[in-house]
Amino acid sequence: MESDAAVTALLEVRGLHVAYGKVEAVHDISLTVAPGTIVTVIGPNGAGKTTLLSAVMGFLPVQGDVRYLGAPAGALSVEQRVARGLILVPERRELFAAMSVADNLELGAFQRIRRGDRGWRDTLAEVYQRFPRLKERRDQLAGTLSGGERQMLAMGRALMGKPTLLMLDEPSLGLAPLIVREIFRIIADLRSTGVAILLVEQNARAALQVADYGYVLETGELALEGPSSELAANPRVAATYLGRGVAAAGS
Repeated sequence: MESDAAVTALLEVRGLHVAYGKVEAVHDISLTVAPGTIVTVIGPNGAGKTTLLSAVMGFLPVQGDVRYLGAPAGALSVEQRVARGLILVPERRELFAAMSVADNLELGAFQRIRRGDRGWRDTLAEVYQRFPRLKERRDQLAGTLSGGERQMLAMGRALMGKPTLLMLDEPSLGLAPLIVREIFRIIADLRSTGVAILLVEQNARAALQVADYGYVLETGELALEGPSSELAANPRVAATYLGRGVAAAGS
């Protein structure tokens, strides 16, 4: 993957360091996301996964090189990154609870509407087709939705911005297993639209099943990387993140 990605990468992160005061949360991280691929970052709580996404999005000061669409991203504001199709669905979803589903979705297209892009209504129709429950609840307040519906709304709102690279932070967090399967089916389907995805996820099994390539982040450093099928077969990953071997040892 590395040789191809060097030419065609949407996102290239090289030697990334992120610190909170004197505490370094992310140390010397390098990763690549190629067009049309799903790349996952797995690891335990506190490994630095959310920090990594926040740094790529421009929320945090960084040391190292972040390149998006072949150009340095360091000088770009968060709004400029969004305008270029780099869009994050945060772990907390951050919906406008007192606004309707339809209004939340329209806000996702705010920059497009402001620059006179009339295609946002077509995107809205596509989002409703992908998430039928959002169409059924379009007049309902976002704060009254179930957890799964809120995650769908957060993803739908991100899609309204026409992402080139969609970053998802723990999309399965707090959801029932049946809803998790539905969310990951939607993530897999998005690949067919040409959207690349950088997926941060604690549910390593589901993430590796849907991803093309994966990185294992532990205590702020990359421990492993490789094609997702190889990571899933790795004994260390299987024992630590997939539960294989652990159950056998305890039985």
